Amino acid sequence: MATVEVTFTPLPAHVRTARLVAAAVARRSGVDEALLNEVRLAVGEACSRAVEAHQRHCPAEPVTIEMTDQGERFVVVVSDHAPAAAGANGNGAGPRGLVEVAHEEDGGMIPAGFGLAVISGLADDVHVSSTSAGVSVRMSWPSAITA
Repeated sequence: MATVEVTFTPLPAHVRTARLVAAAVARRSGVDEALLNEVRLAVGEACSRAVEAHQRHCPAEPVTIEMTDQGERFVVVVSDHAPAAAGANGNGAGPRGLVEVAHEEDGGMIPAGFGLAVISGLADDVHVSSTSAGVSVRMSWPSAITA
């Protein structure tokens, strides 16, 4: 069971690098080529959520990604270190990270929770956990290499 850990400064420009690294590690772990775009997109979405939280609450703290080959599963955990009690919209309403702020884009609104819905549609298994230390999004995909 090999693990690759990456930490990066919470800047949107680093999300692309995180996606590329995740796809490369997934490929090496035996994830089917047909699933690599899903890995790339889901990791990008989770990293974007973490970057946004860090920029608001703890811009000096790095975002962490752990990618683990667990034999039949490829697991990615994206963790932020923003205070969970802050609330996504800054008013303390609910755990930050489990509720997302709606964003204006081209005059429209992206509904709250959209990021988690996208991730859930891309990964086979998604688990979001919130603690006082931050929020972690755990995603996994089947590995094509089986023992």
